[in-house]
Amino acid sequence: MAAALLRHARWLLVERPAVASFHWRPGTTLAASPSFAAAAVCAYLAAVLLLHRRVLPLPSLPPRALRAVSAVHNVVLLSISAAMAAGCVLSAAATAPSRRWVFCFPPGATPPSGPVFYWAHVFYLSKIYELGDTLLILLGRRPLTLLHVYHHAVVIVMCYLWLATSQSLMPVALVTNATVHVVMYTYYLCCTLGLRWPPRWKRAVTELQIVQFVFSFAASVVMLWYHFAGGGCEGMAGWAFNAVFNASLLALFLDFHGAAYAAAKGKKRSSDIQKKAE
Repeated sequence: MAAALLRHARWLLVERPAVASFHWRPGTTLAASPSFAAAAVCAYLAAVLLLHRRVLPLPSLPPRALRAVSAVHNVVLLSISAAMAAGCVLSAAATAPSRRWVFCFPPGATPPSGPVFYWAHVFYLSKIYELGDTLLILLGRRPLTLLHVYHHAVVIVMCYLWLATSQSLMPVALVTNATVHVVMYTYYLCCTLGLRWPPRWKRAVTELQIVQFVFSFAASVVMLWYHFAGGGCEGMAGWAFNAVFNASLLALFLDFHGAAYAAAKGKKRSSDIQKKAE
């Protein structure tokens, strides 16, 4: 039974013609141009500014309708994230010529084609759909943070560079991020459905994202060792952009973590002192 399911998953996620024959062709493949990525980022930032400043009117959805839309959105992203993580793992296992390839693509010999790059393309497109997160926040009249807008905008450029430069380390980054998003959107879905988890779980989701960035730098050490000691790796310009982006996100997430949870801890301590005084 398990073997049959694995064979079916391998055909669906790796061997299916649309997956196996994928090739990134600039100007031909969907969204495969720098002008598309730039236009998507600019349109997103303009829409956020206009909607946040109420220059453009936002519809007022009933709470039940907003919860239903949010639940569907979270289910879609949860499902896509699980498929991307599984698809990239199975694709790398089936097509990687060596373990080194997972960290370091051979320079000049890694065209952006095949199953692994198919899932990188799906990941790229999913980040366009993921911009709906911002719309749901605005519809719910919740505050937007710099971290949220910055992350959602720049990640589109990062994903474009994964494909445009055949960036080394991409399979590791994709699987790590997609797996974290499975956990994150599961948590969001539960909250949307009214299944309230203890506050420590919200903190755990934030800390899992921080661990993700720390892990990315650990994996980069392996890739850099291959690059400098083993003849180079493909897509180093893309990796440099990705490394700077991840470092900035790590700083922002640490700042958010400190502000959100240190304040909460301080309030709890004050409450405990007040109760003892009473």
